[in-house]
Amino acid sequence: METELLAELRAVKHRIPHLAGGLVASVDGLLIAHDTHGAEPSGLAAMTAASLSLAQRLADTTGQGDFRESLVRGEHGYIATYAAGASCVLTLLAHPDVNVGRLHLEARRSAQRIAALLTDTFVPKDPRDAG
Repeated sequence: METELLAELRAVKHRIPHLAGGLVASVDGLLIAHDTHGAEPSGLAAMTAASLSLAQRLADTTGQGDFRESLVRGEHGYIATYAAGASCVLTLLAHPDVNVGRLHLEARRSAQRIAALLTDTFVPKDPRDAG
């Protein structure tokens, strides 16, 4: 499955000009797959989980519902995180000249594909189905 996730990360990087890299992590910070250069992926996965926790609380407290995505704009670019199902997230790093609309459009689609790839892995199996 890691091969498929890496292929998706590379495909979204190809579709979004000025994208620097990305990763897939569980909501508790476990690194699942990455295509990052210049960023330490395990640390980034852990920080993503921490910011996700805060974003989830903020959305819940303000009545906005379940977390879908967050965008941080820094002096040198963007960090965007998207829900990829209930158990995982897609985090993308982009240069400051990225088209943010295109980033959102392509990343949302990619997060849906990643969620579909991960469904069998991270959704608990019903032991009655082992039959």
